[in-house]
Amino acid sequence: MTTKPFHPPQRTLMGPGPSDVSPRVLAALGRPTIGHLDPAFVEFMDSLKELLQYAFRTTNPLTMPVSGPGSVGMEACFVNLVQPGDTVVVCQNGVFGGRMRENVERCGGTAVVVEGTWGRAVDAGALEDTLAQHPEAKFVAFVHAETSTGARSDAATLADIAHRAGCLVIADCVTSLGGIPVEVDAWGLDAVYSGSQKCLSCTPGLSPISFGPRAVEVIQNRATPIQSWFMDMNLVMGYWGTGAGRSYHHTAPVNALYGLHEALVMLREEGLENAWERHRRHHLALRAGLEALGLSFVVPEAERLPQLNSITMPDGVDDASVRRRLLVEYNLEIGAGLGALSGKVWRIGLMGHACNLTNVLGCVAALETILVSEGASVPTGVAVEAARRSFASSAT
Repeated sequence: MTTKPFHPPQRTLMGPGPSDVSPRVLAALGRPTIGHLDPAFVEFMDSLKELLQYAFRTTNPLTMPVSGPGSVGMEACFVNLVQPGDTVVVCQNGVFGGRMRENVERCGGTAVVVEGTWGRAVDAGALEDTLAQHPEAKFVAFVHAETSTGARSDAATLADIAHRAGCLVIADCVTSLGGIPVEVDAWGLDAVYSGSQKCLSCTPGLSPISFGPRAVEVIQNRATPIQSWFMDMNLVMGYWGTGAGRSYHHTAPVNALYGLHEALVMLREEGLENAWERHRRHHLALRAGLEALGLSFVVPEAERLPQLNSITMPDGVDDASVRRRLLVEYNLEIGAGLGALSGKVWRIGLMGHACNLTNVLGCVAALETILVSEGASVPTGVAVEAARRSFASSAT
């Protein structure tokens, strides 16, 4: 067998993640590798932390990237905070709320689930009622941007309800960070985690996290040891703390961190508010094009993520065939439905570097062509123009 280098095809990534990666980020990944305790790298870590604090809108000292995907960031939050016997109220309105529940149970906690409707925001009233019934609860966990449905929950309101009940908040911001407002300090989010491969447009494999002062107090005063050595923040902070006196914990993924740093530099250059507005404008253009094709959205507009759009499939169309043809004929990736929405929806991402007008127009044009050839009854010759008009009007 002959061993050959792998040369991946050039795709346009408009699924639920990963998103397209900027050439600047790809170039940063190829910079010279240095030791993870090199004085130059230690200085670089301080810069990376400051950029993450900017993205999260926080001054939390315990802000850093975890070496692993968003799922590792999720575990880091739960294993550091939840002890055996703790009651955690988990808001579940999609797949990833379910993963939060599993984490609580694996930590030995009791998960009290607030069951929500898939494709809708978390019901604040239901959370309030549940907390009234469970005064023993110590934490409230929810997904800010539910990637499986494209629903956006009101994190500020949910956090306020939790705090009034005496609970700390654990928030999944994997798909929201960089795409819509995430205000860790202003909303009082005690522990948050995200992912490098969504709206930050870096490569997969890193999970930015941040713990507030109340969460740090819990971590430092636990009655039981943190069950994960690798994710024990008491140990990790010895490496990701401030200054030159860092202690060895693990070999950091040096080049991957170069990439995340460059992605965050680009976010800082654009400005958070400008990034949020860019995602909104391009969502409106995509919406106009898709609705011109007669396609409908799962999530109501007021609760919809601009960067992750769940679209109901037309009747009689084969899900896998359409997605396969988009990939083969147009090098365009969109996502399938998950869980209760599997086989019923497509998930179209507009995240980070992929959130641009060229991608919007290419996506609606390709969908129109394939849907017509698959026998779907959709209007022709109108989608691209509708998207263009929307973008022009939202830019004024």
